[in-house]
Amino acid sequence: MLGWIFGRGASTTQVAQVQARITPELWTQTVRGHGFLARLSQSEMDELKSRCAWFLASKSMTGAGGFVLNDAICLSIAVQACLPILKLDPLLYHGWNEIIVYPAGFLIPREEMDEDGVVHEYVQEAAGEAWDGGPVVLSWEDAAPREADLNDEDGPGHAFNVVVHEFAHKLDLIDGEPDGMPALDAHPDLQPRRWRQVITASYEAFNDQLDAIEAAIPDDVDPESEDANAWYGQLPMDPYAATDIAEFFAVSSEAFFVQPAPLAAAYPDWYALLAAYYRQDPLAG
Repeated sequence: MLGWIFGRGASTTQVAQVQARITPELWTQTVRGHGFLARLSQSEMDELKSRCAWFLASKSMTGAGGFVLNDAICLSIAVQACLPILKLDPLLYHGWNEIIVYPAGFLIPREEMDEDGVVHEYVQEAAGEAWDGGPVVLSWEDAAPREADLNDEDGPGHAFNVVVHEFAHKLDLIDGEPDGMPALDAHPDLQPRRWRQVITASYEAFNDQLDAIEAAIPDDVDPESEDANAWYGQLPMDPYAATDIAEFFAVSSEAFFVQPAPLAAAYPDWYALLAAYYRQDPLAG
């Protein structure tokens, strides 16, 4: 199995050793499993492979619940995790060193205070979670290549990529606050005030659209059932984006990389900011 080296960041030699273990066959198989990578040029694909080698050499990846990892699983997670930082400084992923992979969804204890100040404790099933200063936790069932990944990236259904989602949270958490705004220090062309204005306006517009769609669902249709998909499918991305501003950024990042056209059409200013931040434009010809 590919060797995982603990620490904040691997040396050039360590990265080269890991990259040598990524065989052409394994790399080709991995890339083909994620159709949204097809837009990358050959030079970008080579750079992505180098980023994956750095990632695998710098982070530890551990199976949980008896789940046994192999090279294909680890490289698949790495290629999705490294896509957002393809044109960014990999140091953005420093400060933590572990990815925990469950075979399927896992349970997370939650606390929520109601309007009366009463704290309710419950357990929620999750597909992924990014801890501030800690590991990224993933469900392989949800992170694995899906049939939709092999087809037209703008096909039916909303974009879904739990790896991009959780690593977008990691970028958001760099300054310690999950507020939908990653560190912009290396982007002199991006002003925090402008970012906040655009993401807030886009978030509010998305919530308004979601409210209108939910109001339009007939009373005899369960909004939690698949029958409601005909209405929710009108949204440019998954309704989970309405949860809060941090989730809006993470879900937007999924859509940006996996199914960008609806996002760009609905919120062109927000799409332009994401393209400027990630220094990528998935819709560029």
